[in-house]
Amino acid sequence: MERLRDTWLPEYDDRTRLVEVARHFCQSADPAPLCDFIEQRAFRVLSNRDYRWTNELLVKFAFLTLLFDDRLYMAVSELETERGYVDLALIVRPDLRRFRALDLLLEFKCLGLKDLGLSGKQVRAQSRESLAAVPAVAAELDEAAEQVRRYGAALRARYALTDLRGFAVVALGVERLVWRAL
Repeated sequence: MERLRDTWLPEYDDRTRLVEVARHFCQSADPAPLCDFIEQRAFRVLSNRDYRWTNELLVKFAFLTLLFDDRLYMAVSELETERGYVDLALIVRPDLRRFRALDLLLEFKCLGLKDLGLSGKQVRAQSRESLAAVPAVAAELDEAAEQVRRYGAALRARYALTDLRGFAVVALGVERLVWRAL
């Protein structure tokens, strides 16, 4: 994960900023600075040719690569629950619960720009709120939100979590991220 992060973010300033936005997300459950960072830094590394392979796995790897901190979290990808798999769970290690960090659950979806009938420029020009209201985006957010609710209940029971924060995240190509906190 560290090598991938260094490849995506070769500049020292980017890595320093990443520490700040990751800490903010893990302590406050506010994904806005992290999503802005991913859009402005991580997604910009990708080229037009990468659109061919853009899917929710790419989005998950962006988040996992940038949030990976094995000193604080057990980062679990595709954790099996009762009737599905959690895309990404960041569970505070039991021996580090004394630190101010939240348990996090993220479910990812991805829509291509062709699915939206929009160009990258059009998507970048719109607010997250207006993008979330687009019917195709709203449907993906609803589906991911339902998974967060279902999988969150299973994680709470398995790990005795009392303050799990869940997020439905939809990537619009590799241009924008839209989310719903649950």
